Amino acid sequence: MPGTSERLQVPQMESKGTIYLVDDDEAQRRQIGKVLSDAGFEVQTGANGTEALSMVRRKEPDILLLDVEMPVMSGPQVCRIIRGSKGFGYFPIILVTARDDMQAKVDALELGADDYLVKPVHRNELLARVKSMLRLKKLQDELLHANESLKKANQRLQELSTTDPLMGIFNRLYFEKRFTYEFERAKRYKSPLSVMMIDIDHFKDVNDEMGHQFGDHVLAECARLLVEELRNVDIIARYGGEEIIVACPETKLEQARIAGERIRKRIESHEFRHQHRQRHITISVGISCYDENNRDASLEKLLKAADDALYEAKEGGRNRVCLKILGAGG
Repeated sequence: MPGTSERLQVPQMESKGTIYLVDDDEAQRRQIGKVLSDAGFEVQTGANGTEALSMVRRKEPDILLLDVEMPVMSGPQVCRIIRGSKGFGYFPIILVTARDDMQAKVDALELGADDYLVKPVHRNELLARVKSMLRLKKLQDELLHANESLKKANQRLQELSTTDPLMGIFNRLYFEKRFTYEFERAKRYKSPLSVMMIDIDHFKDVNDEMGHQFGDHVLAECARLLVEELRNVDIIARYGGEEIIVACPETKLEQARIAGERIRKRIESHEFRHQHRQRHITISVGISCYDENNRDASLEKLLKAADDALYEAKEGGRNRVCLKILGAGG
């Protein structure tokens, strides 16, 4: 019956692929469908372009065979919609028509069809073109899979080249490149840029008393807590050993001090647990800021000021936040 989807499939035969056959002529559907099902293909049929789109939206076929002249929506219209939408993956489309002229074939291919068959459709030609299109789809699927694998490998390579493997935050090399960019941006737009130097207090004692595995856990857990407490725009990196550096764009010195106190308290109150052992940890934080008061200062002077502030925090008894005001000219 026209307008009724049909499924033609040979019993007890492994399917070579799924083909959607859409034609408003029931006799043509049965004739072509029988050839394909006898050859081992699973065939699902429709009677017009609207049905074709519904079938494809439910599940994409391996091949779509479309009659050109159909009521409601023609084969070329269906082809144009499918090829013009990003919502569909790739599958070959073969247009079938009674017109045997060069312009009709050119028009079909320009619309995005992959092949063209002229009625009456001959069995051997039909199967040859279908098998050719299946080879094309297989190659396309393999290419898409290879591209996806390459994309994932490139993403992984990017992560490895920019991320510290133990702490899961940026490494020093990436930080230095990114911080240079942020510093130049702050100079250009006259915006504040704060930097924090963070050191885990008595980390050598942690390693000696609790073991290096516990020490590694402390490093990774500290990094995790910092990521939770700071903003997405803040650049957090392992600077060396147990030292962490944070760049805070668009952040004034007082704002950075508040953030520094917040992370200091978070880590001080956190109980570090690993393999049935636990210990409390503290950090020292040194902060400096590039702002309207020191526009002539250099990036190196800014980093040194934060490092000096960290040294002051450690000399002052640790577990504290100290500030170093960067004067004009450094």
